[in-house]
Amino acid sequence: MVAVTEKDIHIVNNGHVTSPQGFSAGGVHAGFRKTKLDFGWIHSDTPATAAGVYTLNAFQAPPLQVTKESIEKENLIQTVVVNSGVANSCTGKQGMHDALETQALTAEKMGVAANHVAVSSTGLIGVPLPMEKIHAGIQAMDDGNHVAPENFEKAILTTDTVTKHMAVEVEIDGETITIGGAAKGSGMIDPNMATMLSFITTDAAVDHSSLQNALRNTTNKSFNMITVDGDSSTNDMVLVLANGRKNNRRLDESHPEWSAFLQAFQHVCEGLAKQIARDGEGATKLIEVNVSGAPSEEVASQVAKAVISSNLVKTAVYGTDPNWGRIITAVGYSEQPIDPDKVSVSLGDIMVVKDGLPVEFEEMRGKQYLENETVALNVDLQNGSHVATAWGCDLTYDYVKINASYRT
Repeated sequence: MVAVTEKDIHIVNNGHVTSPQGFSAGGVHAGFRKTKLDFGWIHSDTPATAAGVYTLNAFQAPPLQVTKESIEKENLIQTVVVNSGVANSCTGKQGMHDALETQALTAEKMGVAANHVAVSSTGLIGVPLPMEKIHAGIQAMDDGNHVAPENFEKAILTTDTVTKHMAVEVEIDGETITIGGAAKGSGMIDPNMATMLSFITTDAAVDHSSLQNALRNTTNKSFNMITVDGDSSTNDMVLVLANGRKNNRRLDESHPEWSAFLQAFQHVCEGLAKQIARDGEGATKLIEVNVSGAPSEEVASQVAKAVISSNLVKTAVYGTDPNWGRIITAVGYSEQPIDPDKVSVSLGDIMVVKDGLPVEFEEMRGKQYLENETVALNVDLQNGSHVATAWGCDLTYDYVKINASYRT
């Protein structure tokens, strides 16, 4: 394998899901929401190798089920459609009928096979899809006035305050390969795949099983390592499409530059995950929990998740309270093999616990550090060489306001 360093990955300025060749995207106001764009689509000019990971919630919504079954048939997707405002979840047989009808109508409009269409919905649970609005959105897909990646990014949002997108380039087989992505997610975010909608595209040629494995493994280090509120939704998924428009030799684990593709892919997934965490409902700060010195990657991940999921830690960061006891407590209840006499904790570069005992520090300095927009909480278990990072946000008064009035 050829090792690739971070400097070999080039971030595309204002990169989008359409930065890779052969992809277009758009969005329109179809009437699901009062005034905002609420129906979006991504289209590849050729069928793309597809892979997906899905929410572990037992109540998987019909759109998710339809998309999952479609990918399993041929491993190909050419068009993705998404509506926001109505989740089409817990809607029974009618919900499945509506999801299949959405797929069929989109296929007819775009001239593609029905099982090459992925459908997705996000929004209020338990409300049937207003199919007249689905029809309106689909009919607008060939209107050039609505074709723009920014429109797609806006159309998939619910309580998000900003769009989430990025793209990177990496050279493989002498070709500049591009990987782009767009995501939505602000609430019902927990480190339990998948708790958002994320769509990743690339113009590389990639073997399906290798792409699926890459997505699953990368998800465990990115989308599975974020939390906002500990809730996991019913609709959410991450899809990746590889249309092979570049002339690289088909990528798989035996390709000499597979590691270069993996690192670029990880960069996009991690970037989108951090954007979701930073835009948590009511959030004012991004929290990054770095765990080192673990006996295994699993231990490091579970400890990081325990700390990032702690409401007491999240509220302390919001209140700029350098209360390291809350961090130690979360490490302790992570149910991992921890030696309390070895654990050290720092707020950024401010050491507050060493070998399980408090370290004297200037509390005002700790408070000032927690006022930053990005806060790093570092935990060293001093019991191995494995590391993990998790991302989340502070828990604020506005989170309660937003969710108390969600239906109204």
